[in-house]
Amino acid sequence: MNKFTLHTGIAAPMDRANIDTDMIIPKQFLKSIKRSGFGKNLFDELRYLDEGQPDQDCVGRPLNQEFVLNQARYQGASVLLARENFGCGSSREHAPWALDDYGFRSVIAPSFAEIFYNNCFKNGLLPIVLSDEQVEQLFAETAATEGYELSVDLQRQVVVTPSGQEIAFEIDDFRKHCLLNGLDDIGLTLQHADDIRAYEEKRRQSSPWLFDAIK
Repeated sequence: MNKFTLHTGIAAPMDRANIDTDMIIPKQFLKSIKRSGFGKNLFDELRYLDEGQPDQDCVGRPLNQEFVLNQARYQGASVLLARENFGCGSSREHAPWALDDYGFRSVIAPSFAEIFYNNCFKNGLLPIVLSDEQVEQLFAETAATEGYELSVDLQRQVVVTPSGQEIAFEIDDFRKHCLLNGLDDIGLTLQHADDIRAYEEKRRQSSPWLFDAIK
């Protein structure tokens, strides 16, 4: 998993509440357990004017020019501004995969669905909860300023606006540690690789018949 320490990027405003995981990555595209390849279908129903098929190449598909991510000023955006209850619906882990594969490193919203929120941390995506007033401010400033960039400093737990304003956010210490060090569940387990090997060898010596049975 990629580490998250300090990131600066263009902010894109997703100005609607209750965006569910099927809106983030529609169910017909959930045909792989690899974490890559989903970015092209992120917000598929909103980005394109046709109905996307699972095996369809997105090149040449008619774009919805009204959709925020298709607008020139938000190309290359890597910080997503969202409204309340972002990521509600089914628990698919493909949702943070799609956001990450598109290029987003952080999502800022007043609230998140709990399972989506947890899945973000397991996949190197930083979800940040700010107050309604703070999120509204960021939406307004993003709309008013083309190329509006936000800096997200995880170590200091602040979002920094172009004017230098610092907006503090809360994060669980364990989740912060994992993101700063790029540790997903597998990475956390591998930190104890020596202990695991020692335990397996001890069991092999004390109960060799268990290992003979699985050859």
